[in-house]
Amino acid sequence: MSKATNWLTFLIVLSMLLGVLFGEFILFDPDAPIDGAHWTKSVGDLVLIRPLKMLVMPLIFLSVIAGITRIGDPSKLGKLGISTLAYYLGTMLIAVVIGATLVSYFQPGHLDADVAMTLQQDGQAIFDANETKKAQIEDMQKESLGSTWMNILRQCIPTNVFKEMVETRPLGIIVFALGLGLALAAGGQRTEPARRFFNAAFEGMMIFVQWVIWLTPVGVFFLMAWTVGTIGFATMVGPLGSYIGVVLLGLLIHGAVVLPLLLWLLSGTNPYRFMWQMRRALLTAFGTDSSSATLPVTMDCAEGEGGCSKRASNFVLPLGSTVNMDGTALYEAVAVVFLFQLFGFELAFGELVVVVITATLAAIGAAGIPSAGLVTMVIVIAAVNSSLQGTGQELPLAAIGVILGVDRIVDMCRTTVNVWGDATAAKVMTRLAPDEPAATD
Repeated sequence: MSKATNWLTFLIVLSMLLGVLFGEFILFDPDAPIDGAHWTKSVGDLVLIRPLKMLVMPLIFLSVIAGITRIGDPSKLGKLGISTLAYYLGTMLIAVVIGATLVSYFQPGHLDADVAMTLQQDGQAIFDANETKKAQIEDMQKESLGSTWMNILRQCIPTNVFKEMVETRPLGIIVFALGLGLALAAGGQRTEPARRFFNAAFEGMMIFVQWVIWLTPVGVFFLMAWTVGTIGFATMVGPLGSYIGVVLLGLLIHGAVVLPLLLWLLSGTNPYRFMWQMRRALLTAFGTDSSSATLPVTMDCAEGEGGCSKRASNFVLPLGSTVNMDGTALYEAVAVVFLFQLFGFELAFGELVVVVITATLAAIGAAGIPSAGLVTMVIVIAAVNSSLQGTGQELPLAAIGVILGVDRIVDMCRTTVNVWGDATAAKVMTRLAPDEPAATD
């Protein structure tokens, strides 16, 4: 298994490098950039994204039930649930503070007047041209932070669990699976056959996941080629280079320093060895740009090479792919402050506090899909605009178009940090919910 895992890792890395080269030298044309309808995107979606997403809803359902029936004692579940949510909220808050601090210090939005004006005009044009994203952002503008959280609460109490599966809304599935798992655990001998069935079904699903994972190198090649072919490397060093650099620096600090430090302090685990053990999941997150699609790989790595308990992984990881978005929270803080800087606003400490709070809460509501944080960013902008009432000025919605073109490369990096945050939580919570010896037989 170890030799096969090393081969798969090598193939994923090689496919990334080849995809970058193919995208930069074969596909990229600054005068006619490729779009989301390009064949490389379609092939990557068919080969990797769709097969992984096919597994997500059944995997969440089965893994949570299997995990709850293994935990058994409701008091242990309550302790695990509260500890997990506290860890997730705490790490997201730290990430947002890092992002807000860095963007305020480096001020990447303070550019020459001519450059700033050009970016603003280009952003308006990009925003108007991208009709799909424009419609999503304008729809989100109608939502307040309160209504967004009310939608989340409604998802937690679904009226039709099968509809939630069809529409790929995991929160209702998690809540239903929690209730059913507790009922099966409380049933004793009467529900023993059902517990055995769900545990066996979960083990079969994980075998299925391992088969699909071998499609990763092919899918990652086409997705990387499409990403680089869309934006090109030159974008990284253009006027938005400083903004991208601040986001990546923040993600690096949070992912390579803060989360490893917390992992070491709370679990005694060597964080960088664990990061290496989770490499397949992190590379898949980077290539697919989706924490939800990466969930099957994350669970396979965590329970296999990572040494996380099934009890912890089956509960913590599905929940994390839905509500834990460290990278997204950090990115939203940097992006919002950057846009206000670019349009000539100087945010005071009070407005920065608003950014920190709303970016943390909005990130929880972001779906684990590509560019979801770009849409929920509207909530943060609206909150800051509200705090600026009386000045007669506010940031226009079309400002998001400035960063729309480079969002893909930033999104890949923040998704990787999102998945890494989920993995560290699973390892930390393994101390609270270790597997019984019989559960590993």
